[in-house]
Amino acid sequence: MNYSQDDENLSLTKFESMLKTNDILFFDSSEFENIIHHYLENGKIALAKKAIKLGLEQHPGSINLRLFQVEILVIENKFPEADDILESLHNLEPLNEEIFIQKANVLSKQDKHKEAIHTLLMALDLSNSGNDDADIFALIGMEFLFLDAFDDAVTYFKKCLEADTSDYAALNNIIYCYDFLNKNEEAIEYLNTFLDSNPYCEVGWHQLGRQYFTIKAYKKAFTAFDFAIISDDTFIGAYIEKGKVLEKLKKYEEAIENYKITLALDDPTAFALLRIGHCYEKLNQEDLAIQFFKKSINEDPSLDKGWIAITKFYMKRLNYQKALYYIKRAVSADVDNVLYWKLYATVNKRLNFLEEAEHGYKRSLELGNYELDTWLNRADILIALGEHRAAIFNLLQATEFYTENAEIEYRLGGLYFTVHQSEEGRFHLKNAKRINGDYSFIVTELFPKLNDKPMVRDIISESKKASN
Repeated sequence: MNYSQDDENLSLTKFESMLKTNDILFFDSSEFENIIHHYLENGKIALAKKAIKLGLEQHPGSINLRLFQVEILVIENKFPEADDILESLHNLEPLNEEIFIQKANVLSKQDKHKEAIHTLLMALDLSNSGNDDADIFALIGMEFLFLDAFDDAVTYFKKCLEADTSDYAALNNIIYCYDFLNKNEEAIEYLNTFLDSNPYCEVGWHQLGRQYFTIKAYKKAFTAFDFAIISDDTFIGAYIEKGKVLEKLKKYEEAIENYKITLALDDPTAFALLRIGHCYEKLNQEDLAIQFFKKSINEDPSLDKGWIAITKFYMKRLNYQKALYYIKRAVSADVDNVLYWKLYATVNKRLNFLEEAEHGYKRSLELGNYELDTWLNRADILIALGEHRAAIFNLLQATEFYTENAEIEYRLGGLYFTVHQSEEGRFHLKNAKRINGDYSFIVTELFPKLNDKPMVRDIISESKKASN
């Protein structure tokens, strides 16, 4: 039965009018199926359930309506109820492939992916071939993805593409698998073969360009993106990628031209505006660079690369007050962004705002930035602030991540001597000397008052001899 968009709209209007008036109107089963499908596609689960209930009251023998009921139960994680319905349907129609597909869906939602694959293969045996086969191939491919069995997933996604060369979701999934397996050369070989038969597939050229970009074959990437644009001159992604290639080739004016084309084709994206800003910065056109950096953060305040770019722009020019202004705005926009806090700490440190810098490093650590320089910078600032106990605690935490590190040990040695815990100080300085004597200058620079302490001087002098 052919079912047009107008028919669907009429059925929906009639159904929703019935819900408002409480009148009971008759719909044939295919009308109910289309109404339910529409509601599920639009996430209107409650309305879909109402349509299923009324549909089954009018058509209690409809297998398809019962399958929709199973779909709802799966969404609600009511797997035993879904299994019961599927078992009864299987008894009625043991050769219905859709029942097997829904069984596989129930299994998949319970993370029983191997069983789901087995069930889908049974559905495949029952299929009458054609587009249904392609749909089942796609489902099998996804189940293999859940199992991280990428080679098997590729096999089935390729079958999808053989059945329908315009199935770009399958093509993208194939390349995703190759990417995950770091098989760039295999991806390139596959894409070139595919494009021999489908020379105007813009998605294929785009993916080929991305593969060449990954292996730094920039000229080949450029050509591939050019072909993507020839295939579809409104393909924004291809212009963006071509711009990135041109940046790598240091052709910044041409890169800007490509990024600007995307601004004309659709609403401007923060990413394109940001890349234009970087290109102008490379061309030493600072006014235009800062103009586009500002445009990027105005377009998308959540783009962390935009805030970082504008902050670093001012830092490079030693304008730390302006840098601080923008990184403060960034932190206000996203208080849990560790990149912002690290940069916030760095800018405040340059301005000698030590309390603020220490707070920035502390927040970076709290948010999971355990890089060595974060621990060391925070320790050095705490030392400068006279917070010696806090500095010790900070460095002891750092030793959990960096067990044999001379920079940490020299600092701990100096700190323990400073707080008059000589035994601990001696232990850490000797440990530091054993690991690497070249870092003994740390004690001299950070703890100048200890230079006249005989025990410290002796250990340091020993470490210098050892390093020579």
